[in-house]
Amino acid sequence: MAVAAARGAGPGGGGGARLIWAVSLLCVLLDLQLPGLLAAGQAEIENHLEMGRKLLAAGQLAEALSHYHSAVESDPKNYLTYYKRATIYLAMGKFRAALPDLSKAIELKPDFLAARLQRGNILLKQGHTQEARQDFEAVLRNDPGHKEAESQLARATELEVSMQEAQAAYRRKDYAGAIGILGHAIEISPWDPEAKELRAECHLHLGDPTKAILDLKPTTKLRSDNRAAFLKLSRLYYRLGEHEEALAQVRECLKLDQDDKACFSHYKQVKKLSKQLESAEEHVTAQRYEDAIEKYKAAMKTEPSVEVYTTKAKVRICHCLSKSKRPREAIDMCTEAHQRDPRNVFVLRDRAEAYILNEEFEKAVDDYQEAKEFDMENEELKEGLERAQKLLKQSKKRDYYKILGIRRNANKQEIIKAYRKLAQQWHPDNFQSDEEKKEAEKKFIDIAAAKEVLTDPEMRQKFDSGEDPLDPENQQGGGGHAHQWPFEFNPFGSGNFHFKFHFN
Repeated sequence: MAVAAARGAGPGGGGGARLIWAVSLLCVLLDLQLPGLLAAGQAEIENHLEMGRKLLAAGQLAEALSHYHSAVESDPKNYLTYYKRATIYLAMGKFRAALPDLSKAIELKPDFLAARLQRGNILLKQGHTQEARQDFEAVLRNDPGHKEAESQLARATELEVSMQEAQAAYRRKDYAGAIGILGHAIEISPWDPEAKELRAECHLHLGDPTKAILDLKPTTKLRSDNRAAFLKLSRLYYRLGEHEEALAQVRECLKLDQDDKACFSHYKQVKKLSKQLESAEEHVTAQRYEDAIEKYKAAMKTEPSVEVYTTKAKVRICHCLSKSKRPREAIDMCTEAHQRDPRNVFVLRDRAEAYILNEEFEKAVDDYQEAKEFDMENEELKEGLERAQKLLKQSKKRDYYKILGIRRNANKQEIIKAYRKLAQQWHPDNFQSDEEKKEAEKKFIDIAAAKEVLTDPEMRQKFDSGEDPLDPENQQGGGGHAHQWPFEFNPFGSGNFHFKFHFN
C-alpha cells in the first residue's frame, strides 16, 4: 500500500508529493533491513560478552573490561551487561565504580536479587548500614530463606552496635577499649574511612603514631578528596623524622587543591628542611665535611621544635667531625649524640675513631665493644674493635707518634720537622760521657725508627692499624730474626759519626 501510494504521488508531481514518496520508500527499506540490523547488533553484543567472559577467566581484567564497555554502549538497556561489568570492577578492586552499574542493573530489573545482594555487600563494607539493610531486606522479601542475606543483615546490626560502643569508649577516653571494638567493626566494613580514622585517633592518644599512620593511609583512597588525611599523614611522618615521606604526602594534598593554605604552608616548611638535609648528605658523600656541618646546623635552626631532627643533625655532625680529624670536638659532639640516641652504633663507631685520633685507645675499645653488642654481625665494627685493641696493646709498647711528639694526623712535613729537631737534640755527638752517649743512642734509634715508619705510607698504615712493622713478632717467619736497619746518619754535615742500628 505504501509503495502504491508513493507511486500514485509520482516523482513527477509537486515537491510535497515527492517528499511523501521518499519518506514512504525509506520506511519500506527500513522494514526490510531492520531485522537484519538488529540481528547483527545482537550478535556483536554477544561477541563482546563472550570475549569479556573468556578474558575474565584468563585474568586479563583490563581487556575484559573493554569488551564490557562496548557491550554496555551497544545495549544500554540490558541489565545483565551492567551487572557483568560491575563484577569486573569488583575483581579490579574498584568497588566505587561497581556501585553505579549495580544500581543501573537494579533500576532496569528491580527483582534482580544477585545485583541487590552484591550492592548490599559493598554498602556494608563501606559502613553504609542503612542502605545495605534495604538491599538485604529486599532480597529476603523475594526469597525469605536466603541465607547470605540473613547473615549480612545480622552483620549490619553488629556493625551499628560496634560503632556506637567504640564512639562511647572514645568519648570516655578508653582508647584501648575503643581500638579493640573498632577491630571487629573494621573486619565487617574494611572500606569505611570513619572507623579507620577513629582508630587512628585512638592510637595517637596512646602515643603510637606509627599505627595511626597504618590506619590513616587507606582513608586517602576511601574518600574522593581527603586532603585532611594527606596533611595529617605528612605531619605525622614529619614528627617521626621521615621528611621525605612527609613531603610526598603533602604533595598529594596539593595535587587535589594547589591553593590549600594549610597544605601549602606545611609544604614550604618540609621542603626547606628536606633540601637542607639532602644538601648536607651530598656534602658528606663528596667528603666536604665543613660544608655538611654548616647545612646540618642550618637544619637545626629551620626545625628547632622537633627533637628527632636535632638528634639526626648532631649524629651526622659527629660523623663529619670524626672524619675531619678534629678529635676533641668530635668526642664532645658524639657524646651528646650518644646521650640522645644511645643505641646508635654509628655514633659509637665515630666516637671510637675520634678517641683513636686522640690516643684514648681504652675508650675506643669500650665504644666499639658497646656498638658490637647492638649489632653482632657488623663486619665494620668487628674490624674497628680489633684495630682499637691492637692500638691499645701497641700503645703500651713503642708509640712512634709519641716518640716524635706529634699528633696521629700529622703530615709528612710535620713528621720530618719533628724528627730533625729531636735528632739534633739527641745526636750522640752532643754528649760527653759514655753513659750519656749510650742513653742518647737509644733515644736516637727510636727517633730514627719513628721517622722511618711514619714517612713510609705502607709502614705507617700498618702502624695505624695496630701493627708495629719493626716489631720482630710481626716479621714473617715467626719473628726469629730481628729487623736490621743499617744506615749512615749525618743530617747536619758535622763529623763522620756512623751507626749501624739493630732493632731487637
